[in-house]
Amino acid sequence: MSEKERDQGRGECATAVKQYKMAKKLLLVDVDCGVDDAQAIMMALASPNVEILGITCCFGNASIENVCRNVLRILSVCDRTEIPVFRGASDSLLGESSHSFLHFGRDGLGDVPDPDSPGLENLQGENAVQALLRIVSEHVGQISLVATGPLTNLALAVKLDPTFPQKLKHLYIMGGNMDGTGNRTVCAEFNFSLDPEAAYIVLNQFSCPTYIATLQFTYNNSLSMDFFEALVNQNTLKAQFMKKITSQWSHNKSAFVSYDSYAMAAAIDESVITENLRCGVTVELSGQLTRGMLVLDMNDDKKKKNKVFLMKSCDLEKFKKMLMLALQ
Repeated sequence: MSEKERDQGRGECATAVKQYKMAKKLLLVDVDCGVDDAQAIMMALASPNVEILGITCCFGNASIENVCRNVLRILSVCDRTEIPVFRGASDSLLGESSHSFLHFGRDGLGDVPDPDSPGLENLQGENAVQALLRIVSEHVGQISLVATGPLTNLALAVKLDPTFPQKLKHLYIMGGNMDGTGNRTVCAEFNFSLDPEAAYIVLNQFSCPTYIATLQFTYNNSLSMDFFEALVNQNTLKAQFMKKITSQWSHNKSAFVSYDSYAMAAAIDESVITENLRCGVTVELSGQLTRGMLVLDMNDDKKKKNKVFLMKSCDLEKFKKMLMLALQ
């Protein structure tokens, strides 16, 4: 084979790889990895039309060290350790360290550690924020970013590069609330309450199409515990893993709410969300009782140019199939 033929072959291979990647949905995932983040990550890993280019970690459901360990553990369970994992923010923008990591156990994955899980030496050396900026710049207009924890890494990214949001295809967020009812404080949802300033920056400075799965949306589209039992009792290693890390969480539950999986499902298949509400939003920073609350400008008083899409209705049958497939 001549050198010209070899060059031609290499060019054809490069083109094929590029076309393959363009055919797939390219995702970056920013997590505070607890049980629901695990379910969301595993959903994306099981989707044949998705390629995860990297997972960035943020404090939230656990300390940043445990969040990183949890992501590495999930990738190991799913035999996908080639996906790079990056350590990000360990605290909020204001350095408010009054966090308690209890909802999914202190380690975020049910306090059932596996001594054989990968260690932190398997993290990438690059910081999460720099990784977000670099990877998105390498695929301008192609990447959807799914954020399922506090938005600290995203806020830092837009402060370092104000053009960052313009380079994204879409942003999917799990966070905020729609009716002033919170689950972390009286009026604030967990993710937004852990870093209200970050949520404020993202919702006011990101110009890409943004879709939000709020707390109330997830509650309104919860699944039965009978479905949960069927989900985790599938005869697979992934289901056994999920059953193990949810063994303490699932006691005395009346409904199964995989909070973060709704945002991920929308990123994978937009038809899962059957109705959205489009309006301007912001985040309350000053209220004694309402700090961290998502504020909806239903009357368009602020005339915001960058309006978001708040998820309202979900095709639950499609959603359940995606959850089941994630553990097969």
